[in-house]
Amino acid sequence: MTISRCLHYFASSEPLQPSRLPRTFKAAFNPRELRDPLVVLAGVGPATAGEAARLGLDSLGDLLFHFPRRHEDFTSQKKIGELKWGEEATVRAALQGKPVIKRTRRRNLRLVQAQVGDDTGYMKAAWFNQDYLAELDSGEEMLLRGVYDGMKNTFTVKSHEMLGKEEAGLHTTGYVPVYPTTEKISVKRLRGWLARIRNLAPLLPDPLPASLRAGLELPLRADAILSMHFPRSLEDFKAAERRMIFEELYLMQAGLFWHRHHYERLRRGSALGPAGEKTRGFIGALPFNLTAGQKKACSEISRDLQRETPMQRLLQGDVGSGKTVVAVYSMLRAVEHGCQAALMAPTEVLAEQHWLKLNDMLRGLGVRLDFFSSRLKTAERKKMLESTEAGKVDIAVGTHALIQEDVRFRSLRVVVVDEQHRFGVWQREQLADKATSGGITPHVLHMTATPIPRTLALTLYGDLDVSTIKHLPAGRRQIKTWLVPDSKRAGAYDYIRKQLDAGRQCYVVCPLVEESESVQATAVEAEAGRLKDSEFAGYCVAILHGQMTAAAKQSTMRRFAAGGIQVLVTTTVIEVGVDVPNATVMMVEEADRFGLAQLHQLRGRVGRSSHESYCLLFGDPKTEQARRRLEAIVKIRDGFRLADIDLEIRGEGQLFGVRQSGLPDLRLARLTRDQELLILAREKARVLIGGDPSLKRPENALLRDEIAKVFGESVDWLRKI
Repeated sequence: MTISRCLHYFASSEPLQPSRLPRTFKAAFNPRELRDPLVVLAGVGPATAGEAARLGLDSLGDLLFHFPRRHEDFTSQKKIGELKWGEEATVRAALQGKPVIKRTRRRNLRLVQAQVGDDTGYMKAAWFNQDYLAELDSGEEMLLRGVYDGMKNTFTVKSHEMLGKEEAGLHTTGYVPVYPTTEKISVKRLRGWLARIRNLAPLLPDPLPASLRAGLELPLRADAILSMHFPRSLEDFKAAERRMIFEELYLMQAGLFWHRHHYERLRRGSALGPAGEKTRGFIGALPFNLTAGQKKACSEISRDLQRETPMQRLLQGDVGSGKTVVAVYSMLRAVEHGCQAALMAPTEVLAEQHWLKLNDMLRGLGVRLDFFSSRLKTAERKKMLESTEAGKVDIAVGTHALIQEDVRFRSLRVVVVDEQHRFGVWQREQLADKATSGGITPHVLHMTATPIPRTLALTLYGDLDVSTIKHLPAGRRQIKTWLVPDSKRAGAYDYIRKQLDAGRQCYVVCPLVEESESVQATAVEAEAGRLKDSEFAGYCVAILHGQMTAAAKQSTMRRFAAGGIQVLVTTTVIEVGVDVPNATVMMVEEADRFGLAQLHQLRGRVGRSSHESYCLLFGDPKTEQARRRLEAIVKIRDGFRLADIDLEIRGEGQLFGVRQSGLPDLRLARLTRDQELLILAREKARVLIGGDPSLKRPENALLRDEIAKVFGESVDWLRKI
């Protein structure tokens, strides 16, 4: 089928006639958008299609984008007379008589042997447990892939193909693709399917503008996809892989820039004046000088706040780097100009921690704060809602409850969102929608205490400006971290008791809330009961976990912060935001079960004062990944270095344990490997959107459609432009 004929069918709304179909397809096949299910292929029934769906293969288009993990180099095709002892090669030969089955000493192993030859000589071909070959007739030609034994003049066959078949050579010659498979979908079957639909590759539209392809010397998409599967040379494959990786990153970056353009074009912010008396008073009353990173972040935020375009900035910093001070600075800028601010946290425990800290930091400045808690009674909540709507609340602190429909602000101008990695691109858009009032969208500062590698920041948060605080405030001590073998557990408890006797406090973190037969992890409640009766008998031990009521959790945290609890046995509910300066010991049970970012966050709950602090990790890593994580957390204190290592160990799929809603998965690109292509893609996308913000030029039409397709339903905003 020619390309022009394929394009004619693609544009037609009528089904193809059976007589015009390639003979490998069923009569009902219509390739219009490559959305046809795999059952249009001859020999593929519902059961097989269902099994293929486990690989994400629902349509013919999916199949074209099911790229191989690697290629086997089967380019060494030789004549029999050219074979060398011990060499693996492919040989074309004909059967010299019928194959015979021979039994071996091993009960379940049978040998099939046949004499084969070509115009340079003869040898024995040997297969194992392939009895059906005995039905072949003398004279039949085949391609054999295997290893030659010169002493026995025997060729041990690894794979073979009968010549004369449509797929001859597909599995034994050239660069043979090796695909991800399932138990019932073999790699041979996948190769066969792809060989049968390779003539449909030209139907795929090429989203990259021609000028961009030419400038970067990238092949056409159809050519690249064919070379990804069946390259003629390694150079062809490398060029195809580069093209497809660039396309993947370019689509993501163009989508993010497009989103940002839309956000800035359709939303109007309120320009806030320069820093005033409240802000200067707050900074001047701090018991320390701002670090260089804090000063730079405040300066960048100040520039954003003085524009009418609503700020969308990410503030990232290591644990304890002083992000809260910068957040308070941002919110005070709204308050001192007669407007309101809000701080939103993902959990009520963290929200209350912020509220208590803000009350302390802003004491004496005349700032009115309120906390939106789930514990509020109906009358109390009604009163708070009225005060907020009347402008009598300067800064509101809470969870998602802050953006519920019944919460109305008189003049909300700055919103701080803590632990930004709990939210995605689409959630950021929803926040902007709900916080917008009277046509004014607030300036938004997103914060995260989980340091982000630069490459990941350009993807997960590519639509945001980024400020980074790298250095800790003066006076903070390095936390001593040890991986404690079980043989020294008694000594560790003795060390912790000495800390408690000196007036300090301790966290004990367990991975699960209750006992489970399927997961052998220490449960919080069981461990707390054990510690009360043994190692920490005589000390005040309490529990904290996510299944407790909000009131119980907050009551426990208050008692712990006030020093009434000496040992807090908890889950990762205290992973972020909890600030108890008197707590100096973090003890983590089964540390090998935690991610590197989690361990770093947990460690950051101590070392928040001038007291010497310690992180004791217990665990028995069973995997290489777990071992590398624990080695890294013991040796490295820098959260940004740990983030890079975490990205290398885990890959970019689930770095934070939460999928970033609104972003497509990366099929081929690897952020640790493809940094140069990512930066190139970002720069080219920035130039593109700068010159054609709505992608309305004809040459960008296919790119626009592909971005909408890749980003899916999470980009309704694309259709509003």
